[in-house]
Amino acid sequence: QVQLVESGGELVQPGGSLRLSCAASVSIFSFYVVGWYRQAPGKQRELVAAIINGGNTNYADSVKGRFTISRENAKNTVYLQMNSLKPEDTAVYYCHARYLSESSGSWGQGTQVTVSS
Repeated sequence: QVQLVESGGELVQPGGSLRLSCAASVSIFSFYVVGWYRQAPGKQRELVAAIINGGNTNYADSVKGRFTISRENAKNTVYLQMNSLKPEDTAVYYCHARYLSESSGSWGQGTQVTVSS
């Protein structure tokens, strides 16, 4: 069973930066896609960024140019570098990973990011 553990969320001022980490209990190299999602209070969960096995990346329009997703296969970890944070980035951030053969994949427990002065 795949386990994903997120970390790195905290309270940060507008304009600040954070790096989130998603550590997997298995090799991330074998995943078809790993993504970061977020869910703000009263809103649906949305895709923030994803990295495909071949290295291609996708970003939500709202974070393009500010967030960067990357992976470190040797540590089985996927990162989300978040710069120029805005109050509207406040949410619980979740890591999701899926094998090519799966339709649902696995979720982490989430990490809270709060952007406020």
